[in-house]
Amino acid sequence: MTQHGRAPADLEFWFEFGSNYSYLAAMRVEALARAAGVRVLWRPFLLGPVFRELGWSTSPFVLQAAKGRYMWRDMEREAAKYGIAWRRPSVFPRTALLPMRVATLGAEAPWIGEFTRRVMHQNWVEDREIDDAPAVREALAGLVPDPEAVLAAALAPDNKLRLRANTGLAGARGIFGAPTFFVGDEMFWGNDRLEDAIAWAAPGQGRA
Repeated sequence: MTQHGRAPADLEFWFEFGSNYSYLAAMRVEALARAAGVRVLWRPFLLGPVFRELGWSTSPFVLQAAKGRYMWRDMEREAAKYGIAWRRPSVFPRTALLPMRVATLGAEAPWIGEFTRRVMHQNWVEDREIDDAPAVREALAGLVPDPEAVLAAALAPDNKLRLRANTGLAGARGIFGAPTFFVGDEMFWGNDRLEDAIAWAAPGQGRA
């Protein structure tokens, strides 16, 4: 049965800075969700432990050469379609532990969207190393009063445990890649399902 006139649901956005398709989604999700009247809940997690639980030592795009070749061409097409800047990085997948910890710390802060886009731009357009303090300070500049305090808090033991818990929850909920979106218990995987996930969450759209 379809429900009409219901209240909007939240959209959980599970992402990783080292994930190429997370980049495309991160650059689009906030504006699309805002236009649809949907709130984004930012859910940073680490893909590495999830992949290892699945028996993969690294990204399947690295393990399977044909899939990797397809993915790089697909990224060129998709970035052009969305009008999003893109450069194939010289390192893939790129380690992003420090900015992931900062994203975990700021997941509910008003600056999380812009911070995420800045780090993604550093990785997927500027081809820069992002797992170091100078890059993270630059991404935080103008968003928080004291970037050094944010960095210190991100490295605190309780925040490290929070990112680990997020990653464990991702696996427990059946996440096997990024980006993944949840609307309640309904899961949508991949950048190409972003619009579907937002439509599922949007007020007045109806849901089967």
